Amino acid sequence: MSDDDSGVHVGGDAYGGVRLSQRRSKRARSSVRTLMVTGALSSAVLLGSGVLWFLSAYASNQIKRVNAGTAGSDARGAMNILLVGVDKRDDLTRQQQNQLRLGREVGQRSDTMMVIHLSEDHSKVTVVSLPRDSWVDIPGKGTHKINAAYSLGGARLAVRAVQNATGLTINHYVEVNVLGFINVVDALGGVSVCTPVAINDLHTKFQLQPGTYELNGVKALFYARTRATARSDLDRIDRQQQVISALLQRALSGGTLANPAKLTGLVSSTLKTLTVDEALAKDLIGLAGQLKDVSTDDVAFTTVPLADVNYTAPTGESAVLWDKTAARELFKRIGADEPLVKPTVSSSASPTPSASASATASATATAPSVSPSRIVVRVVNGTAITGLGARAKTDLRKVGFQVPAAPGDTSTRDATNTVVRYPAGREDSARTVAAAIPGADLRQADVQGIEVVVGTKYSGTKKVTVKETTASPSTTPSASGTPVAKTATQNICKK
Repeated sequence: MSDDDSGVHVGGDAYGGVRLSQRRSKRARSSVRTLMVTGALSSAVLLGSGVLWFLSAYASNQIKRVNAGTAGSDARGAMNILLVGVDKRDDLTRQQQNQLRLGREVGQRSDTMMVIHLSEDHSKVTVVSLPRDSWVDIPGKGTHKINAAYSLGGARLAVRAVQNATGLTINHYVEVNVLGFINVVDALGGVSVCTPVAINDLHTKFQLQPGTYELNGVKALFYARTRATARSDLDRIDRQQQVISALLQRALSGGTLANPAKLTGLVSSTLKTLTVDEALAKDLIGLAGQLKDVSTDDVAFTTVPLADVNYTAPTGESAVLWDKTAARELFKRIGADEPLVKPTVSSSASPTPSASASATASATATAPSVSPSRIVVRVVNGTAITGLGARAKTDLRKVGFQVPAAPGDTSTRDATNTVVRYPAGREDSARTVAAAIPGADLRQADVQGIEVVVGTKYSGTKKVTVKETTASPSTTPSASGTPVAKTATQNICKK
């Protein structure tokens, strides 16, 4: 395990220079939580943009803007955001350059490229990693690795290159530098990572044996950037998706958003490191307000399917080639707003806890596999018993679930059994919730997230023992003709 004590599994502390009034902090938490969801999907640094909800004037002066040639978007509807992680060293001190082992070259290089797709109703998010060594056509520059687009023409050319390669319209642009990544990790109290293979990076002197570690910002950067494993950039993509998933889960936890000191530390340490397009800077508040129900189960990660991971370019460079047919199908599905994580059970149109034998059998056939701390639950009182919904909310929070909203009421108040309702694709989370409520029934329904309808037989909750498994990764590079998508919940290291 790492002996660095600046990172922890479930928190930490950070302090910043922005003051929050006590009166506003409670009201702001829910809104800020919403904005944090938006940010974590774009990158670790974009998490910090959540504070725009109540510090818009402050944020407006901190976030840099760029004319990226993006298409912009309506306030609602599907949209695509290009995230570019930039290795910019010009503004680093000599001490920072030495600490990060980045060298002293001037200029800027794109180190990470991801396309983030928000579904039309903004209830689902898809993140597609674009390998930096992808050999593609860069408009007006010929064929190069895709990460060369940024150094050849900045944000505008990077956007054009990605649009050209994917066929997608890029609506918005987000850029973050290496210091921003470090600041976010540290402001969130560190990040928990797990590597199934040994890492020995001779360039950065970063070493890890297989296992789970708590890393601070600098070490997390080494972990996310190293290519010193068998699958090189493909392993690095997996690690980056793992880190972003973990930071998203950390930002959604009550420990950060309920603590003004941690929240303001995150705010003050990240805003200055963001660069976004003009339209996004103006619309962050409205956009984030539509993402309040997104959880780690609603975020899917994948990588462009590859046909050749050992391609030698005409220039002699080592590169990778996309599987054009599979990639075209992937981006066609994204453009059509289709989810990549396919539901395993057909959706039920019933808005009430109606029985569904096949859905219930599917949901209960396997033991719980998702930790309560990763599940957001909405409670609805289905009885005429005053305060039963509030009691259920308190009970669920005591056994580790996230229940941010006040309980609601059903239109009819005659529920007897407690019912856990879930949308297609959320069976894993629903099983955990049902296991925590003795006697609860499981029903698939047309709902946005996990919902507990409390009945008169409700008798409380119990702790759930979760057995989570992690698939063993390949130790050698290989092409992947079919995209494999995983949720952020599945990416998070198992404790």
